[in-house]
Amino acid sequence: MSLLSHQLELLAPARDADIGIEAINHGADAVYIGGPGFGARASAGNDLRSIERLCKHAHRFGSRIFITLNTILRDDELEPARQMAWDVYNAGADVLIVQDMGLLEIDLPPIQLHASTQTDIRTVDKARFLQDAGFSQIVLARELTIEQIRDIHAALDAERCKLEFFVHGALCVAYSGQCFISHAHTGRSANRGDCSQACRLPYEVIDSQGRIVAHEKHVLSMKDNNQSANMAALIDAGVRSFKIEGRYKDMAYVKNITAHYRKLIDEVIEAREGSAQPLARASSGRTTFTFTPDPNQNFNREFTDYFVNGRKDDIGAFDTPKNPGQAIGWVSKVGPDWVELECSDPATVLHNGDGLCYYDLQKELVGLAINRAEPAGNNGQAKGHWRVYPKDPVAGLKDLRRGTEINRNRDMDWVRTLDKKSSDRRIGVWASLAETAHGLSLTLTDEDGYTGTADVAQALQPARDPATAEASLREHLGRFGGTIFEPLDIQLNLSQPWFVPASVLNPLRRDAAAALEAARAAGYQRPQRAQPVQPPVPYPEDTLTYLANVFNSKARDFYAKHGVKVIGAAYESHEEEGEVSLMITKHCVRWSMSLCPKQAKGVIGVKGTIKAEPMQLVNGKEKLTLRFDCKPCEMHVVGKMKKSVMNQRERDMAEATAVPMTFYRTRPAAAASRS
Repeated sequence: MSLLSHQLELLAPARDADIGIEAINHGADAVYIGGPGFGARASAGNDLRSIERLCKHAHRFGSRIFITLNTILRDDELEPARQMAWDVYNAGADVLIVQDMGLLEIDLPPIQLHASTQTDIRTVDKARFLQDAGFSQIVLARELTIEQIRDIHAALDAERCKLEFFVHGALCVAYSGQCFISHAHTGRSANRGDCSQACRLPYEVIDSQGRIVAHEKHVLSMKDNNQSANMAALIDAGVRSFKIEGRYKDMAYVKNITAHYRKLIDEVIEAREGSAQPLARASSGRTTFTFTPDPNQNFNREFTDYFVNGRKDDIGAFDTPKNPGQAIGWVSKVGPDWVELECSDPATVLHNGDGLCYYDLQKELVGLAINRAEPAGNNGQAKGHWRVYPKDPVAGLKDLRRGTEINRNRDMDWVRTLDKKSSDRRIGVWASLAETAHGLSLTLTDEDGYTGTADVAQALQPARDPATAEASLREHLGRFGGTIFEPLDIQLNLSQPWFVPASVLNPLRRDAAAALEAARAAGYQRPQRAQPVQPPVPYPEDTLTYLANVFNSKARDFYAKHGVKVIGAAYESHEEEGEVSLMITKHCVRWSMSLCPKQAKGVIGVKGTIKAEPMQLVNGKEKLTLRFDCKPCEMHVVGKMKKSVMNQRERDMAEATAVPMTFYRTRPAAAASRS
């Protein structure tokens, strides 16, 4: 079934099927995962048997599986992509997440399509176009504010197209789909799932007079996204699918963050029960956890809610792209092979294998892995005092001294907790036991209205102790431990209490549960593919540059069908030989360093009259220019493609089976004469 307008969907990532299954077990309504190819995380693909296994488990709870087919494709890749789409559909997948519009022009299976965040959805016009082109769900740009999200929601048909938004995880500093630095410098394209993450590198920032403004700072590295405090506001703005970033992340991350947002979404749903506009989960069952979810326990670069509530000063992780962890205390002594720590919370317990870290005098993060930890001071009686023996020599730990603040970025007790079974997801059922002409019949009805019935031929004997017999019947009928069900109520529709052996009741219950599972599987309906509006609606613009990422003839045909007159080739086609915007971002280095003209105090008319001078970013031999477009408040990172990358492309094309494409760099004469 398609997502309904009152349903809230928690969408979790999965690197592989095992992680995807645990995401479902920890409360995900949907999971997105890479198929055998063409996903925006090149090394996170999965074979068809794994996809099928994950789909079967997800569908037991009415959860959906999304396959990421969200890279731009060469002409010679369209047929393999088409075949892969059919393969994952036949394996049970529910949705394709796509970036390349060429896919809409080929023979795809009748599978629902979602527009990837790589399609750069920032405006009402773009969102409405994608809805009318046949997308049932669109992944909004991470940079949008609550007001912008609300405006987009108001412009769409809520029954036809749902809004999806990233609520947690790593942030790309660029508008998604609008970053070409990786390809320009290394030939590895972010739009083809192979980003080299130039944004996480340290740079010198140089102003227009050649002065160094910042030295060795990670000025393009963002903190991690965390919308925990904004869930109700996002729901009210129209978001219905809440997406967790992390298809490269490990099992513990997916378990913990999925559980965290499951609890937050459930709290909103429960708070609005009985209201004029009640909300509901997008899948079945309730999940319980053996742990208290805590986003701080997983790798993070500290957190930001980015632009959801407007521009902030502290969105960057400029000192380090690593995980600084949580402050736990400070160094009290340094010995020849040990370090003593005093914890700010006396209840803090350190473990062998914990990861600690601290900042040296140059603000570089230094790791300190614990080989052995033991209580220290007063023969180990003073709480909160620990002596730790680091894995590496103490003498090599730079600037470590008394008073140094210490953070913990790996808690082995937490790691061990999530290594074990840490959740239980159950669908509520009502059980009804009744007499038949030949014995007993057990009917299970679940919370979605599905039923499963099993019968047994059995001569019934009156119970010697009616109360004990009834209690025994309820006990054995309620034992659903090996299934996905839990009893909500057990009705005994009997003429009198009967004695029924456990050897009869247990298989009866198992058979009824199996029948209910079969009924659920038979009744599961995959979401339907939306039909595009006919005749094709016009694209909001009639001219596209390399920024539209058109990389194959079918994509060009798509835009031409929708009224676009001039269609530039994707940057990966190597037709842009000079300097261009290699990244467009809402993040502004000037703003973050308090050098933005808009931040000036007491200057009349500053917003419209003063322009921000360009800057340079330097990392080794790499140089990039920062240009500031102050009216929309955006930053462009400008550069050009390396000759080695350009030459490699020529060699690749010589070997490729694709037919070279012809693009117009200016408006064709016929089109110009009509305009």
